[in-house]
Amino acid sequence: MIDLTRKRIVVTGGAGFLGRHVVKQLNLRGCEHIFIPRSSQFDLRKEADIVLMLQTYRPDIIIHLAAVVGGIAANQKNPGSFFYDNLIMGAQLLEHSRLFGIEKFVAIGTICSYPKYTPVPFMEEELWNGYPEETNAPYGLAKKMMLVQSQAYRQQYGFNSIYLLPVNLYGPYDNFDLETSHVIPAIIRKCLDAQASGQDSIVLWGSGEVTREFIYVEDAARAIVLATERYDGNEPVNIGSGEEMTIRQLAEWIKEKCGYTGTIIWDRSRPDGQPRRKLDVGRAKEYFQFEASTPLPQGLQQTIDWYRTAVSKGGGRS
Repeated sequence: MIDLTRKRIVVTGGAGFLGRHVVKQLNLRGCEHIFIPRSSQFDLRKEADIVLMLQTYRPDIIIHLAAVVGGIAANQKNPGSFFYDNLIMGAQLLEHSRLFGIEKFVAIGTICSYPKYTPVPFMEEELWNGYPEETNAPYGLAKKMMLVQSQAYRQQYGFNSIYLLPVNLYGPYDNFDLETSHVIPAIIRKCLDAQASGQDSIVLWGSGEVTREFIYVEDAARAIVLATERYDGNEPVNIGSGEEMTIRQLAEWIKEKCGYTGTIIWDRSRPDGQPRRKLDVGRAKEYFQFEASTPLPQGLQQTIDWYRTAVSKGGGRS
C-alpha cells in the first residue's frame, strides 16, 4: 500500500469532470503535492509538452484522466480525432513516464473498449473477444492500447502501471452540452429546458430498450484513489456499480425527478449504441476493497439539483 500523502501526484484532466472529484479525494487523504497540468500550458498530444510537464512537476505518480471524449453523436462526428488524440496522448505519456522514472502510472480506460456483444456481466477476461460497438470503436480501441502498453512495459521494464475501466459516469460538473454530452446530462438538460420553455415533448435517441450501468462520479473517484493506494497488479479492473437498467427506465426516472410532465418521443432512426452494459465488479472489491455506495436515484437527484443551481448562477450549460 502506498502512502500518498507525501507523493508528488500529477492528475491529467484534473480540472475536468472526473478529475476535480479525484483531486478532492486526494485532498481528503491529506495529499499536499497535487499538480493539474492545464492544456493551455501543456498539450499532452505533443511530446515536448509532456517532457516539459514532467520536468516542471517532477511527479512520483501520474493519474491519467485526460481524454477527448463525448457521447454517440460526438463519436460519430469525430472518429479520427478521437482515435488519434487519445492514442497519441496515452502512448507518449506512458513512454516518457517510464523514461522519467515515475513510481506508478494509473491509466484510466473506458467501458467502450469491450466487444459489442460481450456476455453480461462484462468480465475483464472478455476485453479481447470481439470488436467494440461501431460508434465507440475508435475511442475505445485507442484507450485500450494503454492496457497493452502498460502490460508490455511491466513485462519488459518492470514499470508499475495499472489500468482501470470505469463504467458510464454521471454527477455534478458533468458536460451538459447537447452536442457532446453523455446520456444522463443530455436527458436532464432536455427535460429542464423543455419544462422552462413549455414544450410538451422531448426527443431522445434510439429505442430506449438498450441497457446501461452508471456510477456516481464521487464513487468512481474514490475507486481510482483506492486503486492508486492499494493495487499494483497487471490485470485490468472494472469500476462500476454492478446495476443495469434500460435507457427508457432511466429517462422516466429523470423526467419524474425533474418534474417534467411532457412526453418522451423515441427516435428509432438514431443509433442505440451497445446493446447491453453491466459490469462484473468483483475484482475491484477483491483487489482494493471498492464498492459503489451511491444509489442511482440519489445520485440523479443530486446531479439535477447541482445543474439547476449552476444554471441559476449562469453556468452549467457547457
